[in-house]
Amino acid sequence: MLLGSILLAVSYYHINFQNNLVEGGFVGLALIGKYTLDWSPALTVLMLDIPVFIVAWFLSGRQFILNTAIATGTFSLAYELCERFSPIVLNFGSNLFLAAVLSGLLTGLGAGLVLRFGGATGGDDILALMLSRVSKLSVGTVFILFDVAVLLLSLFFLPLMDILYTILAVSIAGQVITWTMQAGTARRAHTSSAKPAPATAVRHQHG
Repeated sequence: MLLGSILLAVSYYHINFQNNLVEGGFVGLALIGKYTLDWSPALTVLMLDIPVFIVAWFLSGRQFILNTAIATGTFSLAYELCERFSPIVLNFGSNLFLAAVLSGLLTGLGAGLVLRFGGATGGDDILALMLSRVSKLSVGTVFILFDVAVLLLSLFFLPLMDILYTILAVSIAGQVITWTMQAGTARRAHTSSAKPAPATAVRHQHG
């Protein structure tokens, strides 16, 4: 979970931020609030997070909220350290397609690891988990639908190409989240279904 949080922070700073990829989720909604009503993005994200955290406390329990607090704190600290001290610049210039693909792969893996091991990195992650349970869609699919909806709203304020490349990134990230969360489950199911051969069969093979 800590590894996933750090990978997510490093990817967001070095790929998304440095290549001007825009944001979906609650951050994207907060930016829309800034453009339309001049609301503080930090305050808007907090106001969106609080009710989701309260609902998650009752539905998913205290341990999940504790894990989420640890993951969120780790993400914030890692991002701050990258912003202050990292000498690495991954500016892909005009090749935003490559930036979007790398962002999708790395942020999807980071978020998938956090979710798979019992945490989340923010209120929009928790909301995706809850909507996944209600709708029976995979968590990754819910991520994609929610982010794309927010990004389409952002078309009123942001350049079209930036939005399209970000939609590509979140689409890849959603699929990688699904694969990451299902990988352990598929492996455990395969192991449990592989039963040892009966003793009679073993004797027959060696007979």
